[in-house]
Amino acid sequence: MTILRILSALALFAVAGIHLFLRFEGTGGVLGVLFILNGVAGIVLAIGVLALRGRLLKLATVLGLLFLLASLASLVLSLTVGLFGIHEVWTYTLVPQTVLVDSVGVVILAITTIVALRGSGRQMEGAGEPAQ
Repeated sequence: MTILRILSALALFAVAGIHLFLRFEGTGGVLGVLFILNGVAGIVLAIGVLALRGRLLKLATVLGLLFLLASLASLVLSLTVGLFGIHEVWTYTLVPQTVLVDSVGVVILAITTIVALRGSGRQMEGAGEPAQ
């Protein structure tokens, strides 16, 4: 479970970093504000996946998965039909990389979430104590 949690946190940090990078590279307006919120949320979720235990870890993994799904869906919508009046193009900065990172992140977080929701208390707590 530890490896999955680290990989999940890395995926969340990567998505957060991409959004913050794009904001500070010149994306402004409503989209810039949304990118900052996305960046902050990704960082908070990544820390949660690493630091939390028990039920809160389960919640963090579910929220992380939903976060990445929403990020990917928003980008796909903006590439196809537009989202909030924004029509994105495939050649814009980091669009292909973001699709890849989001997609891989969804797979990683889906596996982590399944393991977290089905895992035993000992696995979830990360305790070194013997099972009783």
